[in-house]
Amino acid sequence: MPDEETISFSDIGARLRAYRLGKGLSPETLAEKLGMSRAALYRAEKGEIRKIEALTSIAAELGVSLASLMGVGVEYVSSAVAFFERMRQLEQNCEQIIGLFSPVSYLLTSDAYDDMLREVLLESIPESAMSAPAAADLVASLLEILRARKTAFHQRQPLIVSLIASADLERFLLHGLIGRHDLPADVVRARRVQARREAESILEMLREEPIGIQIGIVREPVPATSFQIFRQNGRSLVAISPFRLGEQPNIRLGVALITAAPEAMALHEEIAKGLWQDALKGKDAAEYLEAMIDKYAV
Repeated sequence: MPDEETISFSDIGARLRAYRLGKGLSPETLAEKLGMSRAALYRAEKGEIRKIEALTSIAAELGVSLASLMGVGVEYVSSAVAFFERMRQLEQNCEQIIGLFSPVSYLLTSDAYDDMLREVLLESIPESAMSAPAAADLVASLLEILRARKTAFHQRQPLIVSLIASADLERFLLHGLIGRHDLPADVVRARRVQARREAESILEMLREEPIGIQIGIVREPVPATSFQIFRQNGRSLVAISPFRLGEQPNIRLGVALITAAPEAMALHEEIAKGLWQDALKGKDAAEYLEAMIDKYAV
């Protein structure tokens, strides 16, 4: 196994926890499957693990590659729960977050957004995909992680650069936050009202320009998948994700990528820099968004 200068055992433990949550396994269940004690698994999730044989067994049981568990090269994440847990973990030690979000960074949304999000996520899961109890458990697990992220963000207040696509904002205002398109008219109207409130919250941030929060509205076409750059002390990582919490969210299908590879970092830093340079900011962005609200909002 590579030495501790190149491999962070605490990071391995964090990934182990994220992948376990993504599989919907309790610590007791996973420990039993692995033939180890709950205390031993707890220590492993804290990074107190040294044997390659143990890591190999854990990776096999969780259905991930040993390389992903160890964070070597590209980390592949096929579960929304595991992915957002990894986001929470990465944000814990983050100095700056730069991201292309749809329609806006969850970290900057209001508390009322969380209440609406639960309904939206539930209605986005087809009945044929999983049972109602399983869907409720999935959404509950996801919301617990998301709320923990938002709480930690407000406590730590890392710098954040949120790039917002104009087209995403338009759809958000026109349709509201919805999980599918066959909803009753009164529900759609209520969602559009909430979408307007969230847009007005963004507008307020653009006008007041709070310390540490930068928002840019991008009018040109943007990548179909969202990405986030995490700048930590001494390293940077990029996460590329098909999972989304905006209009017609996706929390079921896809594979997210997390990597610190220099080439991936350089390419996404370049994309973010270009989008930020061309984006509307400050007063210009506020005037643009205000006109958009007047035109498209309920």
